Amino acid sequence: MNRYLIESPHEAEDCDRILRDVLAMGYIHHFEWGCKAGDHTGWAIVEVENINQARVMVPPLVRPRARIVPLTRWFPEDFEDK
Repeated sequence: MNRYLIESPHEAEDCDRILRDVLAMGYIHHFEWGCKAGDHTGWAIVEVENINQARVMVPPLVRPRARIVPLTRWFPEDFEDK
């Protein structure tokens, strides 16, 4: 599995619709939201097979604006001299 950061901005007037869409899609437990702080964005770190699977977790209304970032985890042994 690959890990991705999903960043899904939306307009303040779309909050209710976006939250309900994410709930209906079954992904509400994956996301954290900045809406109450005035940053109308949802963020999630997910493990899926590919970037397309991450993208479908974003409601269609805001999917074109979503940013999907592949993540890499580094470990101390990655820096050891070989």
